[in-house]
Amino acid sequence: MENRTATLTYVLEGLMRRYRERVPDVEKVTNGMIATGIIADANEIENDHIAFRTMGVPQLGIKSFEKIFIHLGYQKRDYFYFEGKKLDAYWFSPPRPEYPRIFVSELRVNDLPEDIQDIIRSYTDEVKADPVDSLNLNDGAAIDAFLHQPLWRIPTWQDYSTLLKASEYAAWVIYNRYYLNHYTISVHNLKAGYNTIQEFNAFLEKTGVKLNDAGGKIKISPDGGLLQSSTVAEIIDATFEGGEVHPISGSYVEFAERKVLPEYQHLEPASITREHRREGFETGNADKIFESTFTSQTVKRNS
Repeated sequence: MENRTATLTYVLEGLMRRYRERVPDVEKVTNGMIATGIIADANEIENDHIAFRTMGVPQLGIKSFEKIFIHLGYQKRDYFYFEGKKLDAYWFSPPRPEYPRIFVSELRVNDLPEDIQDIIRSYTDEVKADPVDSLNLNDGAAIDAFLHQPLWRIPTWQDYSTLLKASEYAAWVIYNRYYLNHYTISVHNLKAGYNTIQEFNAFLEKTGVKLNDAGGKIKISPDGGLLQSSTVAEIIDATFEGGEVHPISGSYVEFAERKVLPEYQHLEPASITREHRREGFETGNADKIFESTFTSQTVKRNS
């Protein structure tokens, strides 16, 4: 088990290292928190969850991707269906509370128009067998390399643009593949004055961070126990087939506040741990968080 813990740590550190390089908002938020005195060091931040996007095709999708993290001790939890966006998703709980939860979604490719399916499959059919089956799941470096390598050829700008009109999720995955879609700061563990989503959002906007306002800047679960917000995705310069470069949506940062469950309200703040707070995810919240990479939000980065 110790070996698997070391492997998992290596994989998560590799994911976060590349993600930080690609998403300047991570450093902007962290540096702002340090400068404001919210935290003294980046290591004080609890990562609530990380998220990945996949294509629902036979040799890929959740059933392939999940093998990596289930091997490393994660457990599969609740299923979610996003009708409008044509997505399925599951979340996975970590082997230890210091590790982030994982949220994995996949596009229901068969639900899309045939011409769009054809474009997607022209790329994903290059993957002839489940690539995770030939991966050494005890080798952190091999997993890290796999999660950052191309699964198919670089898309053409025309194919990307066509997908974007039919499914912004499809376009994101066809270019970004398994890149970390977002990581999430647990705001409830921060110091008083910043430990609610409302207070933390006010700090973010003062820092100059653009927030996703789809469904409102704060997404609240029906039970009121899970509150979430997120930045608008970074715009990255993407190189397409033939060397064409175009700005597209990259990744973003999320923020979560998990309320203490009613049966634990009597506990002193110092004795409250992850198990005492609202667990899991919420379809309505996640549906709007997905839109952090959508054009309707990213145009606001420059407004």
